[in-house]
Amino acid sequence: MTLQGKRILLIISGGIAAYKSLDLIRRLRERGASVRPVMTAGAQAFVTPLAVGALAADKVFTELFSREDEQDVGHIRLARDCDLVVIAPATADLMAKMANGLADDLASTILLATDKPVLVAPAMNPKMWSHPATRRNHATLLADGIRFIGPASGEMAESGEKGEGRMAEPLEIAAAVEALLDTGPKPLTGRKAIVTSGPTHEPIDPVRYIANRSSGKQGHAIAGELAWLGADVTLVSGPVTIPDPKGVTVVRVERAEEMRDAVLAALPADIAVMVAAVADWRVASASGNKIKKKPGEAPPPLLLTENPDILKTVGHHPKRPKLVVGFAAETQDVAENGRSKLERKGADYIIANDVSPHTGIMGGDRNTVKVIGKSGDEDWPDMDKQAVAERLARLIASHFP
Repeated sequence: MTLQGKRILLIISGGIAAYKSLDLIRRLRERGASVRPVMTAGAQAFVTPLAVGALAADKVFTELFSREDEQDVGHIRLARDCDLVVIAPATADLMAKMANGLADDLASTILLATDKPVLVAPAMNPKMWSHPATRRNHATLLADGIRFIGPASGEMAESGEKGEGRMAEPLEIAAAVEALLDTGPKPLTGRKAIVTSGPTHEPIDPVRYIANRSSGKQGHAIAGELAWLGADVTLVSGPVTIPDPKGVTVVRVERAEEMRDAVLAALPADIAVMVAAVADWRVASASGNKIKKKPGEAPPPLLLTENPDILKTVGHHPKRPKLVVGFAAETQDVAENGRSKLERKGADYIIANDVSPHTGIMGGDRNTVKVIGKSGDEDWPDMDKQAVAERLARLIASHFP
């Protein structure tokens, strides 16, 4: 696809990566797009409006309270008179403003006022990108439907440090812009998908339960990506504290039996991705009252019984989806256990990962997975869970030409 006739509003925020915005403008224009630039005060410390305007062949907008531009409510016009808003580079500060609805300059005001798609290319020091506040803001923006490209790993221009935080290259951003503005049918349009996510809570009594460690971040990200590719997604989620992904139908459950029933109720489907960390066992007979400690007495024994195997149930169901993907959280023999699970449970792929305590995967933001398929295995590099979701969604879509 070309970008002929497409209107891009490019917001350039402060940071040494602002110099890449000059090449990005050229790449977008050579594909036929018009580029209208907005620069923050920080951006102007790194590249000049003169250079940006010359490459864009358009006026550069810098001031919120401009007598000339604001006489016709300029920030509203800029926010709406485009097909896509691109932020490259996007600083941690601007992401924080977006996530919290702040609007104290032209760029942040436009972002609060726009009803157009927004593509963000973060660029910052690795410590800033990994900071809990930035991770929270990133998660909030993803839940709001904001799209991201990068950041990449590598050496930082300003400090020489290595890590994740480099802005994506202009050609990568241009390709992402083309994909976002492609108005043709999406690859999973007309397909139905079921995704499970999060833990299950198996009650011991009204205040205690058995559960696996899971935040739901990976499953929710996958559900969102499948929806982005056009699928009609039902997300069956255990108890989590993260926002629902945009564009999916969410069914909330607590126990494994409830999750199984919700999954079966959603059949038939074309795709099933079983990501949830379902508790393998439940208490055979949960107490209706809180179990009290009694001085001098041993804890009461808990008689456990096995929970339903949801992946195996789906993998061998008469209404089995065309593509069944399971997840295997392992602490040892990852490949061997994953391949055994593939065969026993009737899956087409097992996404196996090492969840040993030192990895920080359970509840964290990153994942390193081995994709085990009937035709062989593939190791994916360490990446954030959103990137894993995007790559897995593309793999799934490749089965539905």
